[in-house]
Amino acid sequence: MIKKIAVIGGDLRIVKLVAMLQKEGYEIKTYAFEKATEIQDTKTSSIQECVEGADVVLGPLPLSSNGQFVNTPFSSEKIQVEDLISQIDGKTFIAGSIKQEVYQMAEDKDITILDMVKREELAVLNAISTAEGAIQIAINETPRNLHGNNVLVLGFGRIGKVLSKMLDGIGAHVACEARKTTDLAWIKAYGYEPINLIDLKENLNRFDIIINTIPYIVLNKEMLQEVKKDALIIDLASNPGGVDKQAVKELEIKFNWALSLPGKVSPVTSAEFMKETLLNMLKEIDNN
Repeated sequence: MIKKIAVIGGDLRIVKLVAMLQKEGYEIKTYAFEKATEIQDTKTSSIQECVEGADVVLGPLPLSSNGQFVNTPFSSEKIQVEDLISQIDGKTFIAGSIKQEVYQMAEDKDITILDMVKREELAVLNAISTAEGAIQIAINETPRNLHGNNVLVLGFGRIGKVLSKMLDGIGAHVACEARKTTDLAWIKAYGYEPINLIDLKENLNRFDIIINTIPYIVLNKEMLQEVKKDALIIDLASNPGGVDKQAVKELEIKFNWALSLPGKVSPVTSAEFMKETLLNMLKEIDNN
């Protein structure tokens, strides 16, 4: 049964998660958290010391921002991803947004790699925090109430569904863009205005706030030229996002590329979501 967890790198969510796991009775050792005051009793002085005797090694979400170094915001030390992988032979390694190159690094080693970000339960729960964060940005960056405002949500996936429901609850006039006829039907069933992607261009100038959830460029320069000059665009999609960054700057449209909102807006709640997902993963490992 898994009881010992080594934690290497991560943001405030991971710090909060460590404290939660300790309360659950897990034995935790950490590395690369010298600036984190909340978990003093867990710290070790090397990766080797941290992983010794551990059943599972937990890394950051995402594991790396640049593909080379582990995300360690609570440490001044730079840990190369390759160096970390080389020191956890024989372990199960759990982290987030793990690139294919990392799996290749572990091919010749006895390492099982699991990506927490690919877990459906975490994706659904994180959609709640992302939607709340988007609404917070919209409130802070517009001079009008969201109630009665015309808001367009691009995409009707997990985040799009949760966000549209919240906006509708506030009293915004919500329209949702989608490509699939089934999604358009559900949008209509929920009481939002459905907009087919092929009709998007001719409808853009009606909206005060546009929130994108689609992870590829939807609002290119041609599309952006149709957007109202006093509109706000919020992009929730990961790199490269769904908005032409150069074009939005040239057209002087108010724009916010809001990445990693769960960790920024609600680190404690996000840590609770991560704990729930991690405990599910540990049970599955124990049962295999």
